[in-house]
Amino acid sequence: MSKARPHDTPLPQPLDVVARGPLTGSIAVPGDKSISHRALMFASLAVGTSRIIGLLEGEDVLATAAAMRAMGATIERQDDGIWVVDGVGVGGLLQPETALEMGNSGTSTRLLMGLVSSHPITCTFTGDASLSGRPMGRVIEPLSQMGADITASPGGKLPLMVRGICPAVPITYTLPVASAQVKSAILLAGLNTPGITTVIEPVATRDHSERMLTGFGAQLTVEETDQGRVISITGEAELTPQDIVVPGDPSSSAFWLVAASIVPGSDIVVRNVGLNPTRVGIVTALRMMGADITELDPRTVGGEPVADLRVRHAALTAIEVPADLAPSMIDEYPVLFVAAAFASGTTVARGAHELRVKESDRITTMRIALEACGVVCEEFEDGMAITGSGGAAIRGGARVASKLDHRIAMSMVVAGLGSAEPITIDDISPVATSYPVFFRSLDELTGRATGQGN
Repeated sequence: MSKARPHDTPLPQPLDVVARGPLTGSIAVPGDKSISHRALMFASLAVGTSRIIGLLEGEDVLATAAAMRAMGATIERQDDGIWVVDGVGVGGLLQPETALEMGNSGTSTRLLMGLVSSHPITCTFTGDASLSGRPMGRVIEPLSQMGADITASPGGKLPLMVRGICPAVPITYTLPVASAQVKSAILLAGLNTPGITTVIEPVATRDHSERMLTGFGAQLTVEETDQGRVISITGEAELTPQDIVVPGDPSSSAFWLVAASIVPGSDIVVRNVGLNPTRVGIVTALRMMGADITELDPRTVGGEPVADLRVRHAALTAIEVPADLAPSMIDEYPVLFVAAAFASGTTVARGAHELRVKESDRITTMRIALEACGVVCEEFEDGMAITGSGGAAIRGGARVASKLDHRIAMSMVVAGLGSAEPITIDDISPVATSYPVFFRSLDELTGRATGQGN
């Protein structure tokens, strides 16, 4: 794990990716990033000791752990890999002595802004170059309505300062864009706000916060209405410690689902994949394209549906990706674009405006990268059209920019597995933010070493 401070600029780590032949065997993906963030936060707000099994130990999640420690929680990793958290209770967050350094983690930043907003403390949030370019206005707006005083850098960006207020004011807020991070930030602010705080989401987003808050004992209701999903939380909450098992991250599994689908002769099993209905858009889209994905041993882990996924190489056919899948696969579009590059016909994906404000502008960044590798693309404001190779290798032979974006880097690694000539990725260091053992898993599935040693 890197010892660099999150706002330091590490030296770029370029990598040449070459086709390696079929992917075979079985791997387990790391713990779900979204659930890992929330497990640390909610356990830190419970009074007593919680244990977390399967926590993702990527840089983003470690930033959340460091922030919760700075605000009073005791968080330790045991030798057996189980994380033990002694919480301070809702309302018990302490004033941190220094700025909270969020590294590359937008989830940490937005959710913690919500937590801080209803506590009588002041926190400064900083981040790396990528995070500092991401807009926080969509979170600032509702939290300001609740009474928090937030001073941001120009454009509503980091660094920013949140002066919390206690008691905060409960609000009813309709999400203008589908965002689980904004929803969760409001609900977390509502934990320490007397009364009922309500979020209305016209388009359903991932529901990990609702599931886990309920498990910790919060009074939370979800109602389906003509307006959409109405989620209400009653403060001031008392959370009860829990033992949490984190399922495997479906976003991390997506790279292997696509890689096995496009590389002839591949046959793999990806174990322990979380299949929360609000997260499985990538599986739905790939199956629409003809991917051979079979669910094995379906079960429930930590209140979340889980299965092992067997994936075999299949001929993919272009589709028009349903726009209503976007909220359930927004992080998986970059690797879906790679799948489209190997399909027969022209795949069209629209309705994904959110890709513009991720770690990078994922629409433009992926278009430039794929075009450099010989793929025909057309960029739209809300997505892209990709004309595929019909299953043949793409040309490759290009140097592409990851733009400090872990999902761009991993997606182009997958593209390189099916390219005629090597693809050079200018910097793979961001991969550590979400998938520290990505290259180890790649080596296991291909039987060849990248030399990355993680």
